[in-house]
Amino acid sequence: MALSRQLSSNATYSVTASYHEENYYDYLAFVSAVEEINNSSELLPNITLGFHLYESYLNPFFVFGAAMSIFTGMDTWVPNYRCKTSGTLAAIIEGLQPEESSQMSNMFRRYHYPQISFISQSLLMSDTAKFPFFYRTVPSELHVCAGIIRLLKHFGWTWVGIIASDDESSLKAIQILREGSEQNGGCIAFIETVSHTQSNFIPIEKTSKIEKIIKMQSIKVIILYSNAENIFYLPSPVLFPGKVWITKTELNLPLKVEGKTDIKNNTLSFAIVKRKISSFTKFIQEVNFTLLPSDHLTKMWWTGLCDSQCSKDIKRSCSSDVKLSYVLPCNTKYFGKSNSVYNAVYALANALHDMLMSGSINNITWSREMWKLSDYLPWKLHHYLKNVHFKNNLDEEIFFNKNRDLNTGYNIINLVHLPNGELQREIVGSYNPYASQGQDFIINEKAIVWENTFTQTPPQAKCSESCPPGFMKLTRKGEPICCFDCIPCSQGEISNQSDMDNCMKCREDHWSNHKRDTCIPKPIIFLSYEEALGMALTTSSIFFSLINTIILGIFIHYRDTPIVRANNRGISYILLISLLICFLCSLIFIGRPDPVTCILHNTTFGITFSISLSTILAKTITVVMAFHATKPGSKLRKWMGSRISYAIILSCSLFQFILCLIWLFTAPPFPYHNMQSETGAILIECNEGSVLAFYCVLGFLGFLASISFIIAFLSRNLPDSFNEAKYITFSMLVFCSVWVTFIPTYLSTRGKYMVAVEIFAIQASSAGLLGCIFMPKCCIILLRPDMNNIQKISNKTHRT
Repeated sequence: MALSRQLSSNATYSVTASYHEENYYDYLAFVSAVEEINNSSELLPNITLGFHLYESYLNPFFVFGAAMSIFTGMDTWVPNYRCKTSGTLAAIIEGLQPEESSQMSNMFRRYHYPQISFISQSLLMSDTAKFPFFYRTVPSELHVCAGIIRLLKHFGWTWVGIIASDDESSLKAIQILREGSEQNGGCIAFIETVSHTQSNFIPIEKTSKIEKIIKMQSIKVIILYSNAENIFYLPSPVLFPGKVWITKTELNLPLKVEGKTDIKNNTLSFAIVKRKISSFTKFIQEVNFTLLPSDHLTKMWWTGLCDSQCSKDIKRSCSSDVKLSYVLPCNTKYFGKSNSVYNAVYALANALHDMLMSGSINNITWSREMWKLSDYLPWKLHHYLKNVHFKNNLDEEIFFNKNRDLNTGYNIINLVHLPNGELQREIVGSYNPYASQGQDFIINEKAIVWENTFTQTPPQAKCSESCPPGFMKLTRKGEPICCFDCIPCSQGEISNQSDMDNCMKCREDHWSNHKRDTCIPKPIIFLSYEEALGMALTTSSIFFSLINTIILGIFIHYRDTPIVRANNRGISYILLISLLICFLCSLIFIGRPDPVTCILHNTTFGITFSISLSTILAKTITVVMAFHATKPGSKLRKWMGSRISYAIILSCSLFQFILCLIWLFTAPPFPYHNMQSETGAILIECNEGSVLAFYCVLGFLGFLASISFIIAFLSRNLPDSFNEAKYITFSMLVFCSVWVTFIPTYLSTRGKYMVAVEIFAIQASSAGLLGCIFMPKCCIILLRPDMNNIQKISNKTHRT
């Protein structure tokens, strides 16, 4: 495009001049936009835009020749020389393919000419440092990649393949797609590249390899990242059942396919948002096409617009109805794309307008002297083009972002093949990175038509099936992260979502449920009265208490009999009462522990057992002293009596009592929530507080039992009348056996069974004392009253 005060001026626009349906729409849109601007009284008043068109023929040699013609103004190429036969060159608006556009940009930048592309979406050309004068009215392919990644994430497609061109921009796009997919937990199953030049056909070996990969059962989704002209040489996506194809551009498929019944509805394409410009449709309907360059094919194209099958938007009024078997102009799939051309022309015109308005005073028309500054037009125009901001004919805000792309989005197209062979392009979603959050990506799943071979819609694309809650992913060795096995969470860990990489550990007071998908409070465990073990121990404690009470009653009832009196009945009463308390204190160990019961547990047990053992020790010493006191001249006669026995009991019990007080004042027992002993449960138990104090109390009891056992054992052969030492020996043997066995058993058990072992030891040792010491006497009192008299006792004494 050129800037001039004359009607005919030099400008350039690279597009196919001979007939090619898509390019011909672009050509007409270009001409229409220039006409509108030249007829506008507000935009560039008194300035007429002119243009030159050059055909590239999709050949780099002709592209270079056209560029040289632009700069020299002549068909003969003379570098750095320009024949000014027309107006000043303002900028280049081109529709070259990305690679050619990049190559030409290196030439245009030497002269600081702005280059506006309405086709190239190359990722590489977003680099403003490398391409400082490049603009485009289409979005960068970076947004295509972002849209594809959002589409994959929406449907949960994590196992996809990529077939792409081998050009530098596509290779960079592959990297972006790979990284974006991996960030969402996806993987790329395969990447295959093909030549990006149309002249290079894909070798049959390459085609066979790609087809073999496509047919793999595990691969359901394939990204076809190639330009429309390259897709022609690839295996046709619509002929592969059970696959979903995602393309970065619309497929050039015929509107109707005759006799094809194996075409599949499995393609989702990203297409730049198209807009129909009413002034453009009016231009097509009313323009005198005979004034435009034409050949035989273009004349047929214009004639085809008279066909009654054409849309009312572009159908021309003709003197006669024309019927064409293949109506090219009625295909409006390219019609809306021409707004990119429109925006390019208007962006340049508005930049020119802003530049002229900033250089004028009070809107006075430029003088001839001011036009001398036109040699500086390109770099001056570049400044205003960067900051251009206007509304186009569709009332859209048009401006270039920091990468000099327009704020344009994409439509997601679903290609639907009807049973009659017709093809419909249905818009099922959109992606616009410039829209507000929540509106940037929209997809209407109900509008998508999937092929009937899919067993699930939308189809799934995963290397491995999802791990349900309660399981975690374990990546297979040597395979991508998307290929994994599902393993259940360990006890105490959960996963409450699908496909979790790691299980979450429950809080210390919680545990995983059976499904391992939620944490539940740990059950609280203690030895209760309601459970079988608690009931059994409670019953045995009451039973032995009753037996003990009965024996105490017998001794009280027969208190004046010789056998009761001979065994120091006062000490016997103390022993029986202390044993009764020992049986009953085991009940304190049963039930939910609290601060009071924890204090009473071992202190009550320690004090009452110390009374029992000190009583037995007193009885043993009394028996020994009584035997030796009967000998003639014995000095022990003055020590005989109950005072020495009571002194032993009191002193031993007082010592144990002092130990318990020290224990309580230094580190008393307390309720403790033990979360480690029982798996998946909280054990409420009494912590001893001071372990040293606990073992001191037990050690003192062991000391008393040992002394009693030794003395009784040494006195076991005394005469029968005084031989209570024999029974004490047996009782101490039972007592020591129980408690020696108790210690390793207690340390090896956990939870409520530790309490049960302690209760059993208390009851077993108490029952041993009760049975060995008092049961023989009860048998004599109740079953052999003839032996319970003074004569029997005296006879035995004399025989001795």
